[in-house]
Amino acid sequence: MKEIKVPELAESITEGTIAEWLVKKGDQVEKGDPILELETDKVNVEVNADASGVISELLKDEGDDVEVGDVIAKVDENGEAGSSSEEDSQDKEEEQQEQPKQEEKQQKEPAAEKQEKAADHENKGEVIATPAARKKARELGIDLSEISARDPLGRIRPEDVDAAASGSKQETKQEAPKQEKKEKKQQQTSEKTEFTKPVEREKMSRRRQTIAKRLVEAQQTSAMLTTFNEVDMTNVMKLRSERKESFLKKHDIKLGFMSFFTKAAVGALKEFPLINAEIQGNEVVKKKFYDIGMAVSTDEGLVVPVVRDADRLDFAGIEKEIAQLATKARNKELQLDELQGGSFTITNGGIFGSMLSTPILNSPQVGILGLHNIEKRAKVMPDDTIQARPMMYIALSYDHRIVDGKEAVQFLRRIKEMIEDPYDLLLEG
Repeated sequence: MKEIKVPELAESITEGTIAEWLVKKGDQVEKGDPILELETDKVNVEVNADASGVISELLKDEGDDVEVGDVIAKVDENGEAGSSSEEDSQDKEEEQQEQPKQEEKQQKEPAAEKQEKAADHENKGEVIATPAARKKARELGIDLSEISARDPLGRIRPEDVDAAASGSKQETKQEAPKQEKKEKKQQQTSEKTEFTKPVEREKMSRRRQTIAKRLVEAQQTSAMLTTFNEVDMTNVMKLRSERKESFLKKHDIKLGFMSFFTKAAVGALKEFPLINAEIQGNEVVKKKFYDIGMAVSTDEGLVVPVVRDADRLDFAGIEKEIAQLATKARNKELQLDELQGGSFTITNGGIFGSMLSTPILNSPQVGILGLHNIEKRAKVMPDDTIQARPMMYIALSYDHRIVDGKEAVQFLRRIKEMIEDPYDLLLEG
C-alpha cells in the first residue's frame, strides 16, 4: 500500500485546501496522473499520484485544509480497478454473517469462564517495575503499562520512565500547532454573530483569506502614505490614435496605456531607487532590476503576476507580456514563479471606473502606483484659456520608513512629465 502525501509546493507555501478530487475510490491511476486540485495562497496546483495502482482510500474531503506532508490518499499497487468497492461489500457481508454467531457464542459462555479469562488478562497485564520507577511515574503522571522496559527481564526502571516522559513531551510539542489551529477555529465559530433576519454564510476561499491577511499585514507593518497627482492624457491618446493601426499590424497586439505607464515607472524608479527597494531587518535592499507586478482581477480575487525585466522590453513586449499574464490569471494557469519576486506594482482601478483611490502596498515592496479613470475636466492652459482635457488622477502609496514625502512627490511628478510628453518616452523605450 502506497501513501500519497501533499508534496513540497514552494518555499513560501506550506498548506492548501482541497478544491476538487479528480479521482474516486477504486479508480485505476498511473504514476504521475493528477488526482486532485489543491488551492493554495497563490495558485491552484494539481497533486499527482506517486505510484501506479488503485485508489484504495481517500483520507481527506473536498474543502479540507491540508499541510505539506499530510497523507491524503492511499494507492494499492497490486489492486485492480473496482476491486476496492467489491472487497468492501464482501467484508460487510462476512461481518454481518459473523455477528450473530459471535453473539450466540457470548450468550453460551459460562460466567465462571468469563471470570477466569478476566483474571488471566489482569495477570498478563501486570507491570513489573522498581519502586523508584513507580514513584517517578506517579510524579510525572505516566501510565506504567505504556512504558517499554529495556531490562531483559522486563522490569521497568527510572530511566525507562524518563525516556517515556521525553517522548511524551516531544509528542505534545508536535501536537501543539494543530491544537492551536483547532482552538482558533473554535474561537472563530463562537464569535459568529447570530442574526434575526435571513443571511447566507459562505466560507472564504484560501486565496481570499490570504489576500485579506496580507493587506492587513501591509498596513500593520509599514508606515504607508499616499500622494496624488493628475495627468493630462491628451498627447498619449493622440499618439495611440496615430500609431494603433501600424502597431497592431506590426506586432499583432494593441498599443495600450499600460505599456506607457510601465515605461514611465521604470524611468522614474531609476531616478528614485529607494522606491524600488525593500527593508530586510536593519538593511535597505536596493534592487537593480525592474520586475513590475501588474494587478489583475479574477473571479477568485486579485493576483499580481510579474513582468520580468520590464526595462529591457519594448512597448510591444510589455503589451504582449501583460496580455499573456492576464489571460493565464483568469484561466487559473499562472505558475508560482510568475507571481513571485516583483520589485514594484502597478494597479489600474480605472478599468472599473474608479476616479480616486489609495492602493495598498504589495509587501515587501515599498511602492505601488495606482491608475484611475480618464475623464474630461476643465483645465487652465499656459495661455490662460480653459479647455476640456482628458485627465487621470494617479496615486503613489509608499512606505514612509525609507521613502520620504519629497521623493514620493517627485517620483509621481516625473511619471506625469513622461506621460504628458510620450513621444520622447516612445523613442527612448
